[in-house]
Amino acid sequence: MRNRAIRAPQADPNSADPGPLEAALRALRAKQGLPTEYPAAAVAEAQQAAASVQLPERDETAVPFFTIDPEGSKDLDQAMWLERDGDGYRVRYAIADVPAYVTPGGALDAETRKRGETIYLPDERIPLHPEVLSEGAASLLPDQVRPAFVWDLRLAADGTTTAAEVYLAKVSSKQRLDYLGVQRDIDSGSAAEALMLLKEIGEKRIALERARGGASLPMPEQEVRRGDDGRYELSFRPPVPAEDWNAQISLMTGMAAADLMLRAKIGILRTMPAPDQNSIARFRRQAAALGVPWQEGLPYGEFIRSLDRTNPKHLALIHEATGLFRGAGYTAFDGQVPADPQQAAVAAPYAHVTAPLRRLVDRFGLVVCEAVSRGAEVPAWVREALPTLPEVMKEADQRARQAERASTDIVEAAVLQARVGETFAASVVDQSKDAVDVQLTDLAVVARCTGQAALGASVTVRLVKADLASGQVEFALA
Repeated sequence: MRNRAIRAPQADPNSADPGPLEAALRALRAKQGLPTEYPAAAVAEAQQAAASVQLPERDETAVPFFTIDPEGSKDLDQAMWLERDGDGYRVRYAIADVPAYVTPGGALDAETRKRGETIYLPDERIPLHPEVLSEGAASLLPDQVRPAFVWDLRLAADGTTTAAEVYLAKVSSKQRLDYLGVQRDIDSGSAAEALMLLKEIGEKRIALERARGGASLPMPEQEVRRGDDGRYELSFRPPVPAEDWNAQISLMTGMAAADLMLRAKIGILRTMPAPDQNSIARFRRQAAALGVPWQEGLPYGEFIRSLDRTNPKHLALIHEATGLFRGAGYTAFDGQVPADPQQAAVAAPYAHVTAPLRRLVDRFGLVVCEAVSRGAEVPAWVREALPTLPEVMKEADQRARQAERASTDIVEAAVLQARVGETFAASVVDQSKDAVDVQLTDLAVVARCTGQAALGASVTVRLVKADLASGQVEFALA
């Protein structure tokens, strides 16, 4: 069970008496050396920038942009407005102008390069930027005038991008929406036209993705609750279609960014190789173990799309599909186009430019694209940074994945610790010399189990250890 969206009971991070899960997660952060405080000099710079930011001359505050994010989110990177344009569409996508607040070479710049990205843990968020920016002055909160990079995208009737430019402008979001509310309004037919266009454009972009051979991974959010009896319970919140449609707007923008960069022969792409046959074969065994039919010859991307996100077994399988999306990295270039610019899951060249509040590389990609779009030189500070960013982001991604993996182990241990000695139905999904990996039938858990059994075999396993402090969970064949 591996994901990037675990939610556990929220606790005061400064509380002297946290629950056992929260205490274990607090200890994990200390062990991994994850930052708990933002350096004072960087915070001071952020506060100064928030109070004195210069707004662009171009004024698009009359455009009724809206944001769509998980309920309660405050770090709002993107706002959009969609309308018909002849028999096609026009999409304006405003992205927070984080570069307006970060002085190259300053204390804030240095700290964000150390962090690389926001890390989301079950009980806490370790932000890339100080909250005065990420949840305040730079966030596209409603009814606030903000500087932004505005992507102006023109689409044909089938959703294909026909023209793209990006420019700086001041904007003002008019509504802060959440996914469940958007889905409810669209399903009921009460949504405004711009939201109905989100569905219309989103579905057309999904069709184009399928035609390209792309594969999206609709990760569910894992929620952990502590019952009155002190036990932790694990459940999934499956994504709603509105999240897919929203993601397609971001993907479309990232593809447009990659196109600008490649034509100008400067930028930084998000690249990923296609999954190898061993990974696909393992995923097939996991599907068989869970009793989910996979038609021979059906591409893995189409199979993932066929999974029912309301079915717990399918949700567990979606989690395991992360093994097919490995090897992603960043490829920087200046003067020569990369030999392989593809992002295999997108099935096209792609760049990260839509989440600058939460991901360092986007700040540089946005500046490249805006300069290229208006025919200007890319600033020297960006050119100098480009070769360093792949390694910076690689280390940040590894740090985040390590923290998230360890957090998941702790969450699993919390859920299972009261059930040591119990037996569970399971299926064997992988083998090693002296152990097997098993997928529990009734819980979304894949774990190492001592003993030997045939691949795909239905087995009974006994939980022998679930240690919350270390996150270690061990099974044995019963």
